[in-house]
Formats: sequence, structure tokens, C-alpha cells
Amino acid sequence: MSDDDFTPDEQSFPDEQDAFDPQPGLPDPPHPINWNLLSSTDLEAELLELNRWVDWLRHTYGLAASVIPPMWHRHPELVWELSALHLSWLAAYDAEQNAAAPLGWHRDFADSRQRLREWVATSGTRLDRDRPTRQTSWPGEPPAEPVEETPIGDRDEDFVRFVIDEVNKRQKAEDAFYAGVDPQTGEVR
Repeated sequence: MSDDDFTPDEQSFPDEQDAFDPQPGLPDPPHPINWNLLSSTDLEAELLELNRWVDWLRHTYGLAASVIPPMWHRHPELVWELSALHLSWLAAYDAEQNAAAPLGWHRDFADSRQRLREWVATSGTRLDRDRPTRQTSWPGEPPAEPVEETPIGDRDEDFVRFVIDEVNKRQKAEDAFYAGVDPQTGEVR
């Protein structure tokens, strides 16, 4: 058979997506999460994943509420710190990583625990009650709203309510944005 006689069938070539994916079927490598830019769908998925990991972390390392309080999800400073720690953990324990990477993660974890203690002390959240993180008003700004503590009843129920509320807020913002897009041109009006 000569090269002129060869007629490729559809199975001779990978489809376009497989051609660019060196390991099809494997998850994407860890990537930083910018919580401000997530779509409503991605926000929900990332919050649920972070919640699972934080629960694993606090049980595995026996962390007190002064490091990871039950209402961490209601404090952006804690979400950002825990998210960064999670990303670092994913990278350190990746199968392609070198054997010393977990030791580096534990060094970072020690630093992060100190920052978490500071964030928790600043935010004022505790094991049995929570309040929004106090805000400082700068000169010329209206005074910050007073904050009050509320008792924590069912933490898991509060987390589910929080996720639903945040996803709905993000969805409304997306809907408002897309309502201003010209469907013919894709331009924002």
C-alpha cells in the first residue's frame, strides 16, 4: 500500500479538543481563584469545594475556632486566606510535585494559621456567635454601620443559606449585565 492509497478515516485523527489536551479526562491543574470574578455557577462550586476542604482541614489538624471559626464563610478575609491555603495544598499534594512539597505546605500552613488567628480576632467571629467584621470609616466617608453579634444555631444550615444568597446575588448581577448586551453585536449598550 502506497501513501497515495491511504485514506484516513475519522478515527485516524484525534478530535480537535483531544489534540490540545495532553491528558484528556484529567482535572485541570490548581489555579488561583478570584472570588470577585466567579460566575454564579462557579461561585457555588468553589464555595462547596472550599467548605468540604475546610471541614477536612479542621478535623484532620484539630483546629480550634480561634483558627477556623464555624462562620468563616461570612468573612471575606477568611475566605480569601483559606482559599489560598487550599490552593497551596492542592499544588503541594499534586502527583507531579516533588516529595518535599508537602513540607513546604506545612511551613506555609504554620504562617497561615497565625494570620487566621489574627483575622478571626479582628473579625470577632467565635465558636458560638458571629458578627460582621467591623469596618473603619475614613475621613469624609459616612460612619460605618453598627454591628451586632448573633448566636450561631445550625452552622451547616447557615452555610447553605449563605451559598444560595450569594449565588442569587451573583446571578442577578449577571442577568443585569447581560440585559445590557446587544444580542446582535455582543456590545454592551
